[in-house]
Amino acid sequence: RDLESSTPLLHREPYSPRKTITTILSCITAAAILLSLITLLNTKHEADHHPPDVAFPMSRGVFEGVSEKSTASLIGSAARFPWTDAMLQWQRTGFHFQPEKNWMNDPDGPMFYKGWYHIFYQYNPVSAVWGNITWGHAVSRNLIHWFHLPIAFFPDQWYDARGALTGSATFLPDGSIAMLYTGITTEFVQVQCQVYPEDVDDPLLLKWYKSDANPILVPPPGIGSKDFRDPTTAWYDVAEASWKLAIGSKDEQHNGISLIYRTYDFVSYELLPILLHAVPGTGMWECVDFYPVLTNSTVGLDTSVPPGPGVRHVLKASLDDDKHDYYAIGTYDVVSGTWTPDDVEADVGIGWRYDYGKFYASKTFFDWPKGRRVLFGFTGETDSEQNNRLKGWASVLPIPRTILFDQKTGSNLLLWPVEEVERLRFNRQDFENIDIGIGAVVPLDIGRAIQLDIVAEFEIDGATLEASVEADLGYNCSTSGGTFGRGVLGPFGFLVLSDEDLSEQTAIYFYVGRKVDGALQTFFCQDELRSSKANDLVKRVFGSIVPVLHGEILTMRILLDHSIVESFAQGGRTCITSRIYPTKAFDGAARVFVFNNATGAKVTAKSIKIWQMKSASITPYPFKA
Repeated sequence: RDLESSTPLLHREPYSPRKTITTILSCITAAAILLSLITLLNTKHEADHHPPDVAFPMSRGVFEGVSEKSTASLIGSAARFPWTDAMLQWQRTGFHFQPEKNWMNDPDGPMFYKGWYHIFYQYNPVSAVWGNITWGHAVSRNLIHWFHLPIAFFPDQWYDARGALTGSATFLPDGSIAMLYTGITTEFVQVQCQVYPEDVDDPLLLKWYKSDANPILVPPPGIGSKDFRDPTTAWYDVAEASWKLAIGSKDEQHNGISLIYRTYDFVSYELLPILLHAVPGTGMWECVDFYPVLTNSTVGLDTSVPPGPGVRHVLKASLDDDKHDYYAIGTYDVVSGTWTPDDVEADVGIGWRYDYGKFYASKTFFDWPKGRRVLFGFTGETDSEQNNRLKGWASVLPIPRTILFDQKTGSNLLLWPVEEVERLRFNRQDFENIDIGIGAVVPLDIGRAIQLDIVAEFEIDGATLEASVEADLGYNCSTSGGTFGRGVLGPFGFLVLSDEDLSEQTAIYFYVGRKVDGALQTFFCQDELRSSKANDLVKRVFGSIVPVLHGEILTMRILLDHSIVESFAQGGRTCITSRIYPTKAFDGAARVFVFNNATGAKVTAKSIKIWQMKSASITPYPFKA
């Protein structure tokens, strides 16, 4: 198959004078009806003296002082697709965590406690759109199969009446838990609050009570009332015998900043006169995270491990300006209380991201039984609020990921799905040494193709690499046009959630180009532009450069679960997450292909392993009557 000819960009019908006249008359009639409706609506508006309720506003959350939670401004005035119930219900995932119904966003306070993994999350108990934010709660033995628990706590006090926002858990030396979170007051001021478990002997931590001292922190001078949120897990300073925690904000010059507070008892807090870090022009920092990593080991570290030989510190911020999670690796100076990036050109907000797709508001925790650091993120919907209401739910948590320092490159992190997800694998199928000719699309006969784990290795013919000498300047996944942006050495990779005739397809691919100095540069991209016939969606091309060292083969892994696609290149150096809403390529019609749309590259899929994936058990906790 030829990739371009299989997906025509334009379809023209023969010219018909009679049809043209009919169309003009129809337009005149429609315009007259529309004018009458507008007049009627204006008359009613003037009589009522106030605008009618808007079921689907252009913005949610921004007025309250949080990041935008509506896709309306991105979708614009696109005509609504005639979605069927079968299409909408198919979108619910099989092995990713979701509440039983309604809206979910940021993960909060992840921890391991008395045999259970706990995840809390922002939750609207009454609707599938953002609002009424409470703390949902679930537990798991293995980060894959989950039990829903009752809501942990509600926004029922003046200091959190407009929402109980993101928070983090800190384990104290006596084994107790201090959970800090951001509340929005009745006057829309962001303040920091504290809750404690009522029964520390309860492994499920079902009941929580709010501190009588709430709010424990209010915005300090120079910080906006809506720019003070998302406290981190605290870390212990041995020299001072104190605890420190960071809170994200921005200053009057729109610089992203991280404030530092000190406490000795989690009762009284002191704002330190220095910032942990600041980056000019990056805007509001949400969901700041700060933790150590080992540069010479695959073992994770507790948040309180101090700087030392082989220890670096990661600073991460979720940027409200562009809704991406950025991180940088650097050095934490305990004496000054500041953090410095190893590479100022790759500082927070301008360098590395955890994920180059739809992935935000993430939070890590130290999983001490397994000696690893685990990342939770949030992946929202990119369809319309109207569809979310019809489905009755919105948002997904990506599969939790482990975080390691990349000892080979020495410059970035490796993010990889937790090993427990592999327990869902079954019915493995192997393909080897598939030659993918220029412009070719090769089907992979694997049967059902909606819950998959794909691991693959690709190789470009050596002679092809040597022959390609022209520099490929200015390539960018997001502006490339996706798979139609052809070069000598790319794109090539997978098409998933594709129908048989390729009219719908989601592409995950490599694109290799040469820099001015002749060195090769590899991009890893994910193209949603032709993922759906519907236009009442946000469809983009995501991706970035992925480091590929000399002698390394190109590798990728794809976790496909209905409407979410998570992709990982080169062992997790670059990750991309997408939400996909096909109108044809769903359920039994979904197919998988490998393709090569390069103009001069001979590409071989050296190895492809594809597993079907079982659904996870995600059910209410079986409380005994």
